[in-house]
Amino acid sequence: MPTLAAFSKHFSTPPTILSFCRKPFGLWFIVLFISACTSTERSSDTTANQPRPKPVFGSWGVDLAARDQSIKPGEDFFNYANGAWLARHKIPPERSSYGLSLIVHEKAQQRVKAIIEEFGASSGPKGSSAQQIGDYYASWMNTKTLNELGITPLLPDLKRIAAISNITELTVEFGKFHYTAGISPIAQSLGIDPADPDKYSIDIALGGLGLPDRDYYLEQSEQFQRFRLAYKKHISQMLRFAQFDYTVETADEKADAIIQLETQIATYQWLRSDRRDRDKTYNPTTVTALSQLHAKFDWKLFLAAGHITNLHEINIAHPNTIQPLIDLIYSTPLSIWKDYLHYHLISNNASLLSEPIDNANFEFWGKVLSGRQQQLLRWQRGVSRVGAKNGLGEALGQIYVQRHFPESSKLQMQQLVENLRKAYAERIDAISWMGETTKKEAHAKLAAFKAKIGYPDHWLDISKIHIEKDNLFHNARAVRRFFEDFDTARLQGPTDREEWFMMPQTVNAYYLSNFNEIVFPAAILEPPFFDPNADAAVNYASIGAVIGHEMGHGFDDQGSKSDARGIKRNWWTDEDRTAFDSRTSKLAEQYSRFEPVPGNFIDGNFTLGENIGDLGGVAVAHRAYQLSLNGAPPNSINGYSADQRFFLAYAQSWRSKTRDQATLQYLKSDPHSPAAFRVNGVVRNIDAWYSAFDIKAGDALYLTPANRVSIW
Repeated sequence: MPTLAAFSKHFSTPPTILSFCRKPFGLWFIVLFISACTSTERSSDTTANQPRPKPVFGSWGVDLAARDQSIKPGEDFFNYANGAWLARHKIPPERSSYGLSLIVHEKAQQRVKAIIEEFGASSGPKGSSAQQIGDYYASWMNTKTLNELGITPLLPDLKRIAAISNITELTVEFGKFHYTAGISPIAQSLGIDPADPDKYSIDIALGGLGLPDRDYYLEQSEQFQRFRLAYKKHISQMLRFAQFDYTVETADEKADAIIQLETQIATYQWLRSDRRDRDKTYNPTTVTALSQLHAKFDWKLFLAAGHITNLHEINIAHPNTIQPLIDLIYSTPLSIWKDYLHYHLISNNASLLSEPIDNANFEFWGKVLSGRQQQLLRWQRGVSRVGAKNGLGEALGQIYVQRHFPESSKLQMQQLVENLRKAYAERIDAISWMGETTKKEAHAKLAAFKAKIGYPDHWLDISKIHIEKDNLFHNARAVRRFFEDFDTARLQGPTDREEWFMMPQTVNAYYLSNFNEIVFPAAILEPPFFDPNADAAVNYASIGAVIGHEMGHGFDDQGSKSDARGIKRNWWTDEDRTAFDSRTSKLAEQYSRFEPVPGNFIDGNFTLGENIGDLGGVAVAHRAYQLSLNGAPPNSINGYSADQRFFLAYAQSWRSKTRDQATLQYLKSDPHSPAAFRVNGVVRNIDAWYSAFDIKAGDALYLTPANRVSIW
């Protein structure tokens, strides 16, 4: 059930886990040394005349040379703050984006690589972490063996699918898709019960699409037609690896049929904004009731194929899609379903097979859809695989923390979180549109936020995973089986509130509404996103905004539907909820006017939760910075006021550029707005930015005070 154990190949996240970063490895997080987050501006300090270490950027933490001063701040603040840097730097051919995040990501990767290579050289005893890690990585790097094997490791699965002769056997194949890395038009996944966070639940939803979103199938613009044409060629090529004597013409015909099938599924798929709505996607029932309502489909057989038995309760995420999908399963010829399963099995497992198969898969998913020109180096991909949550990350994480995360950092980070909590509480008190009854609930939720920092207190024992040095396919399947069996085994038990859904070596962070917790792995607690030698305003703008963002997910349009214990419950008065919805609707309308790629706009409703988090995060961080001064007036540094330094630092924390193909994919499948709009869309709603940069009516980003949105 990869909702808890893993992330999909398209980098989706569980619906109740909200991360601050944009995929695939956007990294904007928090960090250590709380001393640097207190004011550094009081000239009465007795150490003021002593030389101090330099920050990473400039003399106080902002890269002034990165600005494009030919752009007025009020016209495009993101490019004003970053334009010169953007003009000087190109996106590496193996990347779909490039920016400050890459520095932290690659630093963590190099550290993990050193640990892996050390273990590989040690030849630890069978079953030890050293043996598992070293041999898994070695099997990945052994391309000679992979090339000799070709498609062979996948042939038993391909032949089993080819032999399917009836709907019963097809249902079983759909049910085991997690174990094979296959696909199913009806998807099941393990989650946490929104009404009772102490219980796990199984969600049933529409699945089955290869492309990122329904728009890739249904939009008729020339751009999306080109994607579909390339997808057809890709499917045809991958099918010809299956050793079933397909000619080009035969494979092309099968590819056409597969795309027609997926297009039909796409017509059933809900809009992106509806798929993130926790009211619409929460439809609890029982397996018995589901079987009676949709009796044509053998639900018990489907679930049992995924090792789920003795299940009573179940949630139907997309209720009105289930019967059309069942009808489609029965009305579509078995031959098309078998071709469909063959293609996705080959594509989803391509990285475990020969280089020709792997490279052919990259030609579409990497080049066409993401705009990358070449693959990442093999060692980089291997480090990501071995060190992942759904890899051997639990074992690697323990070593990573021992070597790269001092305990003092955890204590300092805890204090920083409390500073932001205090600022958030003041902001709640100051809200004019919210009544005292709702404020009391909001304060209770804020006080209950649990901050997990650095690493878990308990590590999952993965020693039973059998790893062989020269058998990558076996190793990947063994890891997948372990985590799938682990999840199904605990389905009937209580949830583990101490579990982490990211590893310490992961450069990311998240908020989990079911447990009302914010989580910051060790690897993101690094400069340049936090610089212990930088000005306090700079650190609050980058780190503080991130912490505020994660807290803000507890109060965004969806997170606000859960209470202090993570229970889905309406804790709002009707009047206050109406006032809240009015403000969030205005924010959604603002973002829906942004056009990152010509002809393609941000979906303001789909990105609303992240945009609320960004706006509230900056507002709360700004207040926390003011509180850190303890009443002293903020001084200027080199002619820059405290607010100028704050907003410049925030804009530069998002300094990055992304290929249009990848941006389009994010617009269709990622709830985060592109980087430029996470800056411009936020600052135009904050009064302090206007006075800091003398923004006037007529400037492109100018909003009248009445049209500026303030929520938290």
